Amino acid sequence: MSQPTRPRPLDGITVISLEHAIAAPFCTRQLADLGARVIKVERPGVGDFARGYDQRVQGLASHFVWTNRSKQSLTLDLKQPVATEVLDTLLADADVLVQNLAPGAAARLGLSFEALHARFPRLIVCDISGYGKGGPYEQKKAYDLLIQSEGGFLSVTGGPEQSQMAKAGCSIADIAAGMYAYTGILSALLLREKTGEGSHVDVSMLESLVEWMSFPLYYAYAGACAPVRAGAAHATIYPYGPFPTGDGNTVMLGVQNEREWQQFCVNVLHQPALANDERFNTNVKRVENRAALRDLIVQAFASLSLGAVTERLEQAQIANAQVNDMQGVWDHPQLQARERWTQVDTPAGPIPGLLPPVTSNAYAPRMDPVPGLGEHTDQVLAGLGWSAERIGQLRARGVV
Repeated sequence: MSQPTRPRPLDGITVISLEHAIAAPFCTRQLADLGARVIKVERPGVGDFARGYDQRVQGLASHFVWTNRSKQSLTLDLKQPVATEVLDTLLADADVLVQNLAPGAAARLGLSFEALHARFPRLIVCDISGYGKGGPYEQKKAYDLLIQSEGGFLSVTGGPEQSQMAKAGCSIADIAAGMYAYTGILSALLLREKTGEGSHVDVSMLESLVEWMSFPLYYAYAGACAPVRAGAAHATIYPYGPFPTGDGNTVMLGVQNEREWQQFCVNVLHQPALANDERFNTNVKRVENRAALRDLIVQAFASLSLGAVTERLEQAQIANAQVNDMQGVWDHPQLQARERWTQVDTPAGPIPGLLPPVTSNAYAPRMDPVPGLGEHTDQVLAGLGWSAERIGQLRARGVV
């Protein structure tokens, strides 16, 4: 791990974010990881509604502590005219504005790219929405599950029956949009170095998820049949998925090519003749006859423990994995060996935090506290030149 005193890529960059839920906060948290100063503007007394999703982390919400470390929380009632003065002063020195307010809300506040670019030509404006600017769905409300549905994800996820469709267990549409917003902002910062001007980054949750759906889309190209819902198995590669072992456990494995299929039959199943069986000697045939092949694999594993099956798979160099629950991930030996957990402070005390997946030898990521609601209001306003008396007046009027 590099020394934390080394410069970070976004040191000196200031981000103002009108954000809630997951997509925008996940984007800006990653900018903060790289050193950006992120000022999170929240409604007085209420804040980001994700603060109230649950109380599972020492009384704090799990989504919130995940996506909001290393930020400053400024409470500001944007419906009050004096709040515009505060926001304009912040934007005058900011590099990036990120917002994922309700459709049309930012424009009504005078925060569209067109309105801001004339006054702050170097400002990068990133709008994150469900469906993007323009089109018949522009004003349509969007939540993660709804985008998973609109983007076709539910049609290929879950069990084979229509009633067995399943959403992802985490907010993948929000996460996808947050990732594209993050990379879009980094690209806009690079572009500004060349042009001297800020640009508009428009990110749609639908388009972000549809990009991730490109394999099943192309698989079903020109009216072809779409991939079937196959539970935890792979729809178009077999054997690839979960299989029970004789001691009541489950092993996850994947056979990707014909060389591995030969190894699997000889060294894992101990049935070499199966390798050239006409029903299974290509991946297409194995997918077509998956039920019969699954029965053979289950029979072969029925007398073996999970450890024994895993040992055979490892010796045959067949990819495999344990089916971990959440505690298994907290305790994962690879994460422990690579020292991927550090400590992050919160208003409720320290919690473990996973270091960002990108490791650099040049700098250490920023892992500062998760802010309390409005914790940095006085600090931010004082930095704008506002006196303690004036800040007190704003607080008395409910502006902050």
